[in-house]
Amino acid sequence: MAPRSQLQITTSSVIRLVKEEASYHKELEHQVERVKRVEAETAGDDENREYLLKQENLSLEETKKVFPTLREQIKQTVAKLDALIIEEGKKGSDSSVEDITAAKEAIASAKIAQREIS
Repeated sequence: MAPRSQLQITTSSVIRLVKEEASYHKELEHQVERVKRVEAETAGDDENREYLLKQENLSLEETKKVFPTLREQIKQTVAKLDALIIEEGKKGSDSSVEDITAAKEAIASAKIAQREIS
């Protein structure tokens, strides 16, 4: 089996990063729900409730801090993939149409994900 090309590797990276971002968004939604649940609780020890609320809010903030770095990684990887598509296209008949198509689909999914988030 031939080694994977840089185009294939970068395409996989874009796909992985988009999935990772979606996963963090789901985690963020779950954390928001947990914070709301703890805030809504009226019974029990107030100190324990305050501690839990503080911990849940810290967790929520930690997740929010991931997004700028992750978005920048996606942006840089998509730019790299664009350059690799151009490079692959210059090979003429030796270029891999399947790899170029997969790369363009990965870029499209990244752009769609960014629009949905914004």
